[in-house]
Amino acid sequence: MDSVSVLISGAGPTGLTLGLELARRGVPVRIVDKEESFTTASRGKAGIQPRTLEVFYDLGVIDKVLASGTQRLPFRRYRRDRLINETIPYLDNAPTQGEPFRRLHFMPQSRVEEILRERLAEYGVAVELGTELVEFEQTDGGRVTATLATARGTEQLSAAYLVGSDGGRSLVRKQLGISFEGFTEEEKQLIVGDVRIDGLAPDAWYQWLDLDLGVVMLCPLSGTRSWQIQATPPPDVDGRPMEPSVQALQQAVDRATGMPIRVHDATWLSTSRINVRMADRLRVSRVFLAGDAAHVHPVLGALGANTGVQDAYNLGWKLALVLAGAAPELLDTYQEERLPVARWTLDTSVASTRAVFEEMTGGSGGAEAGLTQETLQLGLEYRASSLSRAMLGATDTGVQAGDRAPDSVCLDMAGQLVRLFDVFRGPHFTLLGFGAGCETALREVAAGAADDLRTCLLGERPAAYGLGADTLVLVRPDGYVGLTAPSGDSAAVLGYLGSLLGGTVPAATA
Repeated sequence: MDSVSVLISGAGPTGLTLGLELARRGVPVRIVDKEESFTTASRGKAGIQPRTLEVFYDLGVIDKVLASGTQRLPFRRYRRDRLINETIPYLDNAPTQGEPFRRLHFMPQSRVEEILRERLAEYGVAVELGTELVEFEQTDGGRVTATLATARGTEQLSAAYLVGSDGGRSLVRKQLGISFEGFTEEEKQLIVGDVRIDGLAPDAWYQWLDLDLGVVMLCPLSGTRSWQIQATPPPDVDGRPMEPSVQALQQAVDRATGMPIRVHDATWLSTSRINVRMADRLRVSRVFLAGDAAHVHPVLGALGANTGVQDAYNLGWKLALVLAGAAPELLDTYQEERLPVARWTLDTSVASTRAVFEEMTGGSGGAEAGLTQETLQLGLEYRASSLSRAMLGATDTGVQAGDRAPDSVCLDMAGQLVRLFDVFRGPHFTLLGFGAGCETALREVAAGAADDLRTCLLGERPAAYGLGADTLVLVRPDGYVGLTAPSGDSAAVLGYLGSLLGGTVPAATA
């Protein structure tokens, strides 16, 4: 029986991100997907949020991502053939020192997956298509035995851990017996698909939102000649919603727009319903859930694949550390930190859907109503996590343990400019010393800490961190602050790292 450290079921953005996080740490990983070929369907085209762009910066794919889409997509609202308004979401969100990405980035999900696969290939990992996880069991010996079905027959595989990133109908979740509580509004559905469009310039996301005539939204897909369409299905002869087809889409467009727009050459068609559900657990011993397998929600707000990518970014470094000898209890913090984010995602996407509906009934705005500063996900934090430690005497202003670590371009003690996101980039912890008073502590920590720590002594306290005194800030591999401590408290940093990397999760500090 073959053996692997981590088996990932599902090769969407979540599974690919997790595979990349593990591969760059040298963890043996297999990623399987039951599909026979890679999809070219746009699927989640709504956008990549700034926090996910920061993840992609760390993973080394940001240049390809930014070159494959746009952040200046006008939302153009019509009533029949009359233009009502046009807006570009987040146009005023200029980059800042602490937040270099502050706008939604529009590109097809299929291109995101292609870029992640290309990066994975650099580490010698390829997605195994036509390979379906059909069952698994956790053995008394502390392994997961998985059965994979392929065109060649079945295969038995032993894995230290299994991660189900296999979508809303997750086999992994179902076999674990984890409940998926929530609701589905069957009557509220849209036909969606990738099509060619004649009669419109591909320079905006065109939107017709009408309670009587139906919804039609047409969005050009960057780098292609296709558009993604979302439309209220017209009724068939019996009054039931029509199944997805070019004919049904054309009828919907004709009814809502009254314009000479022609729909043709569909390459992907599906039906979308409002589905709001969340798993009550993300871990059962050696098996985990991530992405849509753990939470599904309305698309408005553009949070779906983004939240899955960030699930994987949280889990990957923890799995790697535990496989290298860290405390198995570290893996409990994945659920501790990500379940609240899943709940926030569901609540926020539902609120975004409600906001768009209110704009729709008001007759003025469109899908931009569902996009807020909150949905950028830059404010998500883990302050309540057992991994977040603010030591006595540390500053109580500015960045806090559990916060996202801001970027900044600042001077080090040698007078050289450094960019913090470049210092963070890679699979290591980073200890920042803000101010000359941290020099001795950084030297002591560097001498006594594990190899996967990088130190950086800065000659200033950048505004993005809001620190009022010289301070030590320990940044986790996923770009969140794990510890803040006074400038001379090397013992606090060494204690935190030693307990985390050497066998126990850091104990709470009184």
